[in-house]
Amino acid sequence: MPIFRTWLVLAVLLCASAAQAIEDPVTFSFATVGDSRAEPGPELNAQDARWLQATRPYARILREIQAVHPNALFFNGDMILGYSLDKHELDRQYAFWRGMVAGLMEAGVYVVPVPGNHEVQNKVIDSVTGKTAKRASVVGENSWRENMGDLIFDKPRWTAITGNSMAGFDVNNAPPINGADNITTDQRQLSYSFDVNDSHFVVINTDPTGMDGRPPVNWLREDLAAAKTRGARHVFVFGHKPAFTYFFTPIVNKDGFDLFPEAQKEFWQLIEDSHATYFCGHEHIFNLSQPTKSAGGHSWQVIVGTAGSPFSARPGVSSNPDDRTYAWAVVSIHRSGKVHIEIVGFSDSFGSTRQLRAFDIEAP
Repeated sequence: MPIFRTWLVLAVLLCASAAQAIEDPVTFSFATVGDSRAEPGPELNAQDARWLQATRPYARILREIQAVHPNALFFNGDMILGYSLDKHELDRQYAFWRGMVAGLMEAGVYVVPVPGNHEVQNKVIDSVTGKTAKRASVVGENSWRENMGDLIFDKPRWTAITGNSMAGFDVNNAPPINGADNITTDQRQLSYSFDVNDSHFVVINTDPTGMDGRPPVNWLREDLAAAKTRGARHVFVFGHKPAFTYFFTPIVNKDGFDLFPEAQKEFWQLIEDSHATYFCGHEHIFNLSQPTKSAGGHSWQVIVGTAGSPFSARPGVSSNPDDRTYAWAVVSIHRSGKVHIEIVGFSDSFGSTRQLRAFDIEAP
């Protein structure tokens, strides 16, 4: 009898879940993760040493994303080691990464690229301090467009792969040169936005030439206002660098927008005002936070810079086991307006994939 009751309860739960799925179906879904580039070193196998890609964890993540079949994958930067002005070397690294995601595209998951600092920056000697610094360059930005521009956007391919139309995309809708954000170079296909159904998606270049580490807040403000006028219910923003550094130990250096507090404050106010969710990487770690919750804020920052780059938390440094987890997020947007976010991942020992967090966001 107890076994019969157990099966009866399971059957009721499954029927209820199926009924809910019928009543409130998912209208669009996406996965997001970032940072798959490898770090040169003796621990790399011959393949990864040549292509500078963390193939083993990243290939597994791609397989598992393909298995749940979201409509799109937003990859949040640092897909290549980069840091080079050598066009041939940059093209070579991009080619390997594009080869890795080609199967995902053919299987019905559109790949949306987000620029990271490794793609657009180069290492230079700072004229003031004399120390090595990382600075974005026109060479890096042009190389990004040459290697990623066909994805941003091939509208017929988008529709064929996702089954959804795209609206609101204009290649010229980018932070203007000599505008309020002090942009000095062409940002087309580096910062861009588009709509799917009643959701608005924004990609920002967090390292534009001359303004490294600062988000284009004035352009973003105008873009979000236009999206609201078009009736956007949900806003998702993707950038490489976090708005708020995750201090997994007290000695972690700031490495997000918090290096520029005024820009950080303006950016996050826009996120809060739009009831947006911000997905990012750069720190090679998983962290989920509501940075201004104590002040009444509700928006989430989701750091998932965990597609294979060396973990920010070295073994034994952090007591949180999730700090050394290859994690990614899967987001489901329902007809009712509910947004379900699930973060899953596997440990650095490559154990079983497990759910790390799951929560819902209701439409404002």
